[in-house]
Amino acid sequence: MMRSVASLVVACLAFAGGLLPNAAFAYPTRPVTLVLGFAPGGPSDVMARIFGKRLEQALGQPVVIENRSGAGGNIAGEMVARATPDGYTLLLANSGILAANAALYKRTGYDPEKDFTPITLVGAQANVLVINPALPAKTLAEFIAHARANPGKVSYASGGHGSSPHLAGELLRAEAKIEIVHVPYKGTGPALQDLIANHVQMMFSSVSPAKAQIEGGKLRALAVTTLKRTALLPDVGSVAELAIPGFEATAWHALVGPANLPKDVRATIHRAMMETLKDPATSNQLTSLGLDVMPTTPDELAAYIKAEIPKWTALIKASGATLE
Repeated sequence: MMRSVASLVVACLAFAGGLLPNAAFAYPTRPVTLVLGFAPGGPSDVMARIFGKRLEQALGQPVVIENRSGAGGNIAGEMVARATPDGYTLLLANSGILAANAALYKRTGYDPEKDFTPITLVGAQANVLVINPALPAKTLAEFIAHARANPGKVSYASGGHGSSPHLAGELLRAEAKIEIVHVPYKGTGPALQDLIANHVQMMFSSVSPAKAQIEGGKLRALAVTTLKRTALLPDVGSVAELAIPGFEATAWHALVGPANLPKDVRATIHRAMMETLKDPATSNQLTSLGLDVMPTTPDELAAYIKAEIPKWTALIKASGATLE
């Protein structure tokens, strides 16, 4: 009798032991939080909400968007870097968080290479230089001439210190030899609102949030920051084409998780993202934002980040952007 009971207990334990690994690695079983470093209404927020809907279908769980704006995305970056590596807290990071901020800030709260698990690149997008129509300039050359004639009197907005639009402004300041004053905001949306109200005179913005204001005459587009013109604004020349050869300042976005994310969890998220980014409807919506969709493997993203850090560091040094 005792032997039978003992045998039954051993059998039950063995059976339970066989089930535990699968149960332990089941993912996802609850909502996934996607953290952003910028305010609602900006390009990162719109992008996340577009692919987040499709990602929910691929994962079979809700994707909750959490905006943690401030410090050029460092607040969001540090939050995710310190999160439990279980796949339930992810970061939609940009080139600032993963490449530029290490050179811009004395302290970021994270290491872009060591504290995150790369999942995939999402895409890259151009910026457009827009001004308030009250400014007496109709071309890039006229704007540069005006800024040179009024040193320190032209202010430019950005969605945050260290963002791609901020760095584009600093690069223009250095390359065009003009004195313009940076005014950082907590997101592209508030920055555009103040530009339209003429509280600031110019800014670089990703194309999508500025396009309607350009077409409505509330803002004047002078140039884009890609080497060639973008399909969303085919009549707007590039800075490189119009004034400064070789000028280029684009933004890119990537999905990462905390360091030490289990391989099977990362693989599940990566498969879901590939399904999401290759979905024609989702891809078309992202393209309409001015984003060139660029899905990658985790290893490809890791190599890309490694290459981008020295590139943006050199850009920051050349532009003279102030460290904080």
